[in-house]
Amino acid sequence: MALPRNLETLSAILHAEGPAAALAYLNEGVPHRYSAVYRFAGPMLRNVLLHDKAGEMRPEYLAAVPFDKSFCQFVLRDSSFRTDDSAADPRLEGHPYQGVVVSYHSVPLVSNAGELWGTLSHFDMAPLPLSDDEFELLQGAARLLPSFLVEG
Repeated sequence: MALPRNLETLSAILHAEGPAAALAYLNEGVPHRYSAVYRFAGPMLRNVLLHDKAGEMRPEYLAAVPFDKSFCQFVLRDSSFRTDDSAADPRLEGHPYQGVVVSYHSVPLVSNAGELWGTLSHFDMAPLPLSDDEFELLQGAARLLPSFLVEG
């Protein structure tokens, strides 16, 4: 599909095919293996959608992650979080997933009622950059997706 990579195309896919197809579209434009939606559930983050470029079943360790051990906590604190290489990122010094989840780029998902609901992320176990254009598309997707995922 040689459509331009933009929010209009993403929106068309989202409306025609749903959130899983939209997540796949987002993942097509980045080098990262995974693109995901996580939902806040008390002390845990629960995976709601996962697109794996390798086409494998979701690993069990990605199904639920303790919030206080996740990089998602920084998305909440800073309104987004980007690292191309967590192993070399001084902001993550001493974090249990530093150097494990190596590249991580994420934005918050907010419900229609204005409540923080979860995160939308691209991540990989290898150091990978994310272009500013693709990060901007991720931010735009975060504004569109909640209507398809969140009640209220």
